[in-house]
Amino acid sequence: MKIKTHPLNSFWYVKGILTTATLVFVFGTTATKTVAQQRAPWVAPKTAQEVKNPLAGDKSVLADGKVLYTANCAPCHGNKGRGDGPAAAALNPKPADHSSVMVQNESDGALFWKLSEGRNPMPSYKKMLTDKQRWELVNYIRTLSRSVAK
Repeated sequence: MKIKTHPLNSFWYVKGILTTATLVFVFGTTATKTVAQQRAPWVAPKTAQEVKNPLAGDKSVLADGKVLYTANCAPCHGNKGRGDGPAAAALNPKPADHSSVMVQNESDGALFWKLSEGRNPMPSYKKMLTDKQRWELVNYIRTLSRSVAK
């Protein structure tokens, strides 16, 4: 006579439960960290903030910067940099408003670092764009400052 064991006593059943619990814990913890990181202010390291822009004041690079911005940044940040591009609605966190006082008050080095490093959902441009192209973007972002009505 064969003795039937209850399915809950099965080794494979218990192993499956433990594996599922482990995966839920790992992915839940990772997702929580990602959400927390996205809600935290995005601050460039002090060393990055102090980096000087080698193209500062060079207006000849603005046309190239605009082309790069239109292709790489405008889908999320919008053509005027206000964070209202066509892809913005689907993103969390929402794209930064490049015309805002907060962004315009950041150092060139901080903007360059953010373009280089990225933060989800924004990609890193370190390997996609050259240093010169990223500095051109920084210079172009400076032109997006909102005018103050007087």
